[in-house]
Amino acid sequence: MTVSLEQLRRCHVAVDLGASRTRVYVKGPGLVVDEPSVAAVNIRTGSLIAVGALAEQMTGRTPHYIRVVRPVSGGTVVDIEMAQRMLRHLLGEKLRRQLRRKPWLRAAACIPHESDPLARRAAVETLVGLGARRVELVDTLIAAAVGCGLPVEQPTATMIMVCGAATTQIAVLSLGSIVTAVRLPIGGDAIDHAVIQHLRQYHELMLPSQSVRPLQLALNGNGLTAQGPSVTEIHGRDVATGLARSVEVDTAAIRQAIHRPLTAVLDGLGKVLRDCPPDLVADLADCGIMMVGGSALLPGLEQMLRDATGMPVHIAERPDACSILGLGAMLDGEISPMVLDPLAG
Repeated sequence: MTVSLEQLRRCHVAVDLGASRTRVYVKGPGLVVDEPSVAAVNIRTGSLIAVGALAEQMTGRTPHYIRVVRPVSGGTVVDIEMAQRMLRHLLGEKLRRQLRRKPWLRAAACIPHESDPLARRAAVETLVGLGARRVELVDTLIAAAVGCGLPVEQPTATMIMVCGAATTQIAVLSLGSIVTAVRLPIGGDAIDHAVIQHLRQYHELMLPSQSVRPLQLALNGNGLTAQGPSVTEIHGRDVATGLARSVEVDTAAIRQAIHRPLTAVLDGLGKVLRDCPPDLVADLADCGIMMVGGSALLPGLEQMLRDATGMPVHIAERPDACSILGLGAMLDGEISPMVLDPLAG
């Protein structure tokens, strides 16, 4: 782990700044913020108009002087000032006053695996600007494994796949540490882009960006299964005329478009297993792979991994919030490390 559990128990607040959603956990109240990582800014005055879900609804619907921005990309803060302003408004005045009363405010934050020094510094500066005197950084893989209930502190192998909006992280854990891991630039956004490109190329249909994820989930329920219909009606805008149009789409073709960018995920999964010691791979044959993250519910992904590896694949109970819940469990002292006493002699 990046820091000790003793240091994390001294923290008062935990933050998970994701590319799609921002979550804040406060010791005591629990999860207090779970909103999209989006802000709407008036570029004429520089004032913040909306944050969170309201700002996300404005995407693609604003006049020219209002810009919708995402200060976090790929799990990394790319605009520190905007991230701080967004967090202040998401926390609210009442909660900010409670945190300001703590004379030595400590904060914990999730960071993607193998983050470069600039990304780590950006996460620290974002929370320092909100009043934190000290910031502890925890690997997202460790936090997510704790949040979904995996026995990470035991000398047995556990495999976790964090499916985010911009990246996919795969790791094998044992004794509270990462044995081998890989981070891939493929996530839910890449899947959305593949669906949009398929409909544009083969059906000359432009799909609103906000309707891509609901479309995938709807297809998962009735189209991308053996029992579902082979054809689905999709509404969008004609590329040539700009008029509204509906088309009948073959769900098998949509499934193929979704699976195409996921081949890189299968390659990364194979690399992790090849780099893993044989004894740990034997453990994984029994416990399988745990999938967490907002993109873990993508249609066909679970079955695709099961067919490619032959191992059991599980989806966490709350896949989207596992990282922040794991950080919260560490803050509350619910995790006890395995004590290894040095042998005498």
